[in-house]
Amino acid sequence: MWISQAYAQTATDTTASTAPTQNTSSMLMSVLPLVVIFVIFYFLIIRPQQRKMRAHRALVSSLRRGDKILTSGGIIGVVHKVLNDGEIQVEIAEGVRVRIARGSVNEILSRTGDGKDQDNTMEDKKDLALTAPSSSKGNK
Repeated sequence: MWISQAYAQTATDTTASTAPTQNTSSMLMSVLPLVVIFVIFYFLIIRPQQRKMRAHRALVSSLRRGDKILTSGGIIGVVHKVLNDGEIQVEIAEGVRVRIARGSVNEILSRTGDGKDQDNTMEDKKDLALTAPSSSKGNK
């Protein structure tokens, strides 16, 4: 009663041949903005976040004794001991040591202490070998 009747229209021969190409192109044009938006999101949001996570993972795995660190809670301390893959012991004041999760480390402020010996690269070792005095037996 309140709804008007709808009549189906049949396609003529001239429009029947162009209808499939119109449907395909209109479907492509409706999906194209979604693809463009995803590509923009990938390059502006997802990719930089992955780089940041990779850099943080490298930072956390390179922690060693003597590093001065800043935690995500804002506590500054010195790594006293690396307990295991997930925890470190940090000295936040003289004689005050706390155990924290490695993932809560935001930044390494300075690398000092016992880790200096580990920072020697192959080039430094070669330079040391070249500058070391050579022993000559016959010159005494």
